[in-house]
Amino acid sequence: MTNKQRLSIKDVDPTAYQAVLPLQKYVNSARLDAGLVPLLDIRASQLNGCAWCLDMHTDDAREAGVDQRRIDLVAAWHEAGDLFSEREQAALALTEQMTLLSRGGVSDAVWERVRDAFDEQQIVQLIMAISVINVWNRMNVTARTSLPAKP
Repeated sequence: MTNKQRLSIKDVDPTAYQAVLPLQKYVNSARLDAGLVPLLDIRASQLNGCAWCLDMHTDDAREAGVDQRRIDLVAAWHEAGDLFSEREQAALALTEQMTLLSRGGVSDAVWERVRDAFDEQQIVQLIMAISVINVWNRMNVTARTSLPAKP
């Protein structure tokens, strides 16, 4: 398999991103902990194999003050003990189950864990955050969007 970019969505139709950007704007204005959304973005992007999004969101996490060790270990959060708070663990569990919906959907146990850690407005914001990263992942993985050049 080649990793050559198949298509540049933004070059073919710059308005295509305009369909997703309002959802991203909503997520960016959410009242969730500063480093939480980048951790969820990283985890979903790991599951979906989206190098472009991983490249971006690991930087976002560092900019939000997330410790490098936590960024490195988010793929193994289940095994990382108390490195991730109960709130983060609940959100990461929801991220995994929403990203991998075909494996049985979101379990009642994960839903209860999320309900114990977040209020209803924050749960809506989590659902939207997880949804939008999955949209970006699917676009970039399908088009094989090339990684941006970095200095």
